[in-house]
Amino acid sequence: MRLADFILRDMERILVQWEAFAATLLPAAANMRSLGLRDHAQQILEAVAQDLSTIQTREAQFEKSVGRAPKLAGAPQTAAQTHALLRARGGFDIIQLVAEYRALRASVLRLWMDECEPDAPRPDDITRFNEAIDQAIAESVGFFSAHVEQARNLLLGMLGHDMRSPLQTIVMTASYLAALNAGERVSEAASRLIKSGTQMQALLDDLVDFNRTRLGLGINIARTEGDLAKWLADELDLVRAAHPDHRVDLNVAGDCQGVWDGRRMQQLLGNLVLNAIKYGAPDMPVRVTVTGEESEVRLEVKNSGPAIECSTLDRIFDPLQRGSDDLDRHADSSLGLGLYIASEIARAHGGGIEARSDETETVFVVHLPRHQQCS
Repeated sequence: MRLADFILRDMERILVQWEAFAATLLPAAANMRSLGLRDHAQQILEAVAQDLSTIQTREAQFEKSVGRAPKLAGAPQTAAQTHALLRARGGFDIIQLVAEYRALRASVLRLWMDECEPDAPRPDDITRFNEAIDQAIAESVGFFSAHVEQARNLLLGMLGHDMRSPLQTIVMTASYLAALNAGERVSEAASRLIKSGTQMQALLDDLVDFNRTRLGLGINIARTEGDLAKWLADELDLVRAAHPDHRVDLNVAGDCQGVWDGRRMQQLLGNLVLNAIKYGAPDMPVRVTVTGEESEVRLEVKNSGPAIECSTLDRIFDPLQRGSDDLDRHADSSLGLGLYIASEIARAHGGGIEARSDETETVFVVHLPRHQQCS
């Protein structure tokens, strides 16, 4: 008997074994009934049987064997994709999801081979069946991973948002204690609280911005007419106050008027300068240059120090990236999101950011169109 015919004829027997195995996937399956345990298994098997009955080319066979079977534009989710989504929502992990397909593959082939005796099963049916199962696994794993990532980003985004209110209360209370002038020890303690609270606020802001971009929402900006050089100078005053041991120079040339989100521009510059302070030579200044040109304003941040390795430079704007020694020297100082968020801010303004590095200096160059229409 051909395998496709066997699957359709003995569907219930196969589903009983699927259900029995799914019930062992604890703790997610602990309180599930038969319908939930069998979730979309019949539709997956029907799709496999249909695939086995369809003529395919060698090229199509290869594409399917690596999980790239063609899908019609606008087609609904496959049974394997929907199964993965419901398993993720039900608390199954990805190892359990793949284990279901491994058990399904083994049980179908075992039952069919027993049915074929004494005749030998057809090798081409086995090959086609394995390809179809591999395609279903690829579809399931892809959908499962995407759902888990989205859920994680939503959770982190809500966490970052909800922590802002109690953090603001802590900082405000510390500021009140500092203003009381209740003695040197109280003032020093309040100062430490304020500094730590400010650092935590920056981390939460980075976390919220990161999750907005990962969820496809982009960096939230509000443009107004203003002088970019003035906003950036104000930001550098704050950076110098926080890092009095580091010299930060500013040079402005040309007209820097334009339509920007001033707060975001300050965040962009702050991230770049703090990165330069962190990795640059401590006895050399960080040099910031703002140049107004006809259609754009160019911002450059330069620091002396060791050259950035090419492999690191290629992914320097990727999220959650750090320098090679950052885990040792700055393990608690950042999330590795500063440069990523800086690039997203530039992109939200219709511009871009690039980096270059050699033995002489490291330079970050930001190009910002002077007048960018709101999207």
